[in-house]
Amino acid sequence: MVGGVVLCGMSSHEMPPKMSCIKIHDARDLDGMRKAGQLAAGVLAFIEEHMVEGVSTGELDSMCSGFITAHGATSATLGYQGFPASTCISVNNVVCHGIPGSYRLKSGDIVNIDVTIKLNGWHGDTSRTFMIGSCTKLAQTLVEVTEKAMYVGISAVRPYGYFGDIGKAIQGFVNRHGFSIVRNYCGHGIGTEMHADPMILHYDSEEPGPQILPGMFFTIEPMINAGSYKTKLMKDGWTAVTSDKSLSAQFEHTIAVTENAVEVLTRSP
Repeated sequence: MVGGVVLCGMSSHEMPPKMSCIKIHDARDLDGMRKAGQLAAGVLAFIEEHMVEGVSTGELDSMCSGFITAHGATSATLGYQGFPASTCISVNNVVCHGIPGSYRLKSGDIVNIDVTIKLNGWHGDTSRTFMIGSCTKLAQTLVEVTEKAMYVGISAVRPYGYFGDIGKAIQGFVNRHGFSIVRNYCGHGIGTEMHADPMILHYDSEEPGPQILPGMFFTIEPMINAGSYKTKLMKDGWTAVTSDKSLSAQFEHTIAVTENAVEVLTRSP
């Protein structure tokens, strides 16, 4: 792998094709990303025991923030374009970017915690949906299918394959279970920037997209809805919810591609 190289090419999405510049990283970069990824995973491992009835999303955010700073890192979300918290916490019909606050978890809730940390200049980005108390069969199935969909997408990644393979694989899997895939939020390149090219679609765009090359870092983070794939943005400018108030779940890992392998950087320690 050659550090500092930026590849520019065409990528196709719902919008007309645009130029995409994807950085190729070296082995030293990968070492930094591994450390950031493991710390991000550690945040979710730490918070798991606190995911219980009665705790507020604001309290969960405060606990995650304390863990992050105690380990010498910072939250990449706090203050990002004005976002007011160290994590995104999305409950039930909230698709993503939920703002932690006074809401207290109840039995039957499904709760996604999305953590992005910055450690020594590198970002680790991961999320997981937790089930609180006794959840409905629909909620359980949705969470299970969403986690599997993420791994189906990861399994589609190949050195010298194409990014379009990821969404195609995820859609084929999710369709068999009768759920829908959110289209207006996607995965992304990552590294010294939290968000970079390319955009990683989780549905089949019928386009191959850019080629996947050794040295690329990116996230796979499908958001799966029990009902319609459509979303709407709340007045706070951040919180995205399902348009039909159906449940939504999400899982996310940060991925590195090497010459001979695909590495999940945010796997739980």
